[in-house]
Amino acid sequence: MANDLNPVDVFNAVLRQDLSSFIQRVFATVDPSSAYQHNWHIDAIAHQLERIERGEITRLIITMPPRSLKSIAASVAFPAWLLGRNPRKRVLAVSYAEGLSEKLAMDCLKVLDSPWYKECFPATRIERGRAARNDFETSKGGGRFSTSVGGTLTGRGGDIILIDDPHKPEDMNSEVKRNAVLDWYRSTLLSRLNDPGNDPIVLIQQRVHEADGSVRAKSLEAGRAVL
Repeated sequence: MANDLNPVDVFNAVLRQDLSSFIQRVFATVDPSSAYQHNWHIDAIAHQLERIERGEITRLIITMPPRSLKSIAASVAFPAWLLGRNPRKRVLAVSYAEGLSEKLAMDCLKVLDSPWYKECFPATRIERGRAARNDFETSKGGGRFSTSVGGTLTGRGGDIILIDDPHKPEDMNSEVKRNAVLDWYRSTLLSRLNDPGNDPIVLIQQRVHEADGSVRAKSLEAGRAVL
């Protein structure tokens, strides 16, 4: 009977299936001192990221102002949710600076190490001795590796690439520095997909210049969405 359902089991089932609800739960873990304020754009981000997970699209651009929860949604909650649903998934995450890259990785690791996450996804556990902030691995061989733009990726591959703020805002008026990021993306990062024909890339950023990375990304092959 419906009244015999365990509320915790129902809640965990919702978190496993609904990314928007999962994002809200993640926010309470990584920013417990702030009040979560839901808005329709969180549902829109979650919807498109769920399409990425299902393979319906392979390219997604999320461009929103700062403080819109886009990084928590796409670079923290989404990889944690992916690894919960498939602990063999390998996520490659990139940001313009090592400090930002490590902060996002640390927040994601904090989620995976939380009691509620372990209860929700009991099959996903961090491999002992493989819990570095920028390179953690699950016991099933998946994980999240993060680096900065221009960083080394030798021997690294991913089933999905997350690019969160590839451009340093103060460098955006320099054509040389903008092109350096775009050239690294084209010459190095793109080759790191395990299945280039089917694996997805998600770009998360604020628009700070008309010739930023989103322009290059929009010229890629079909199978994309823009927020």
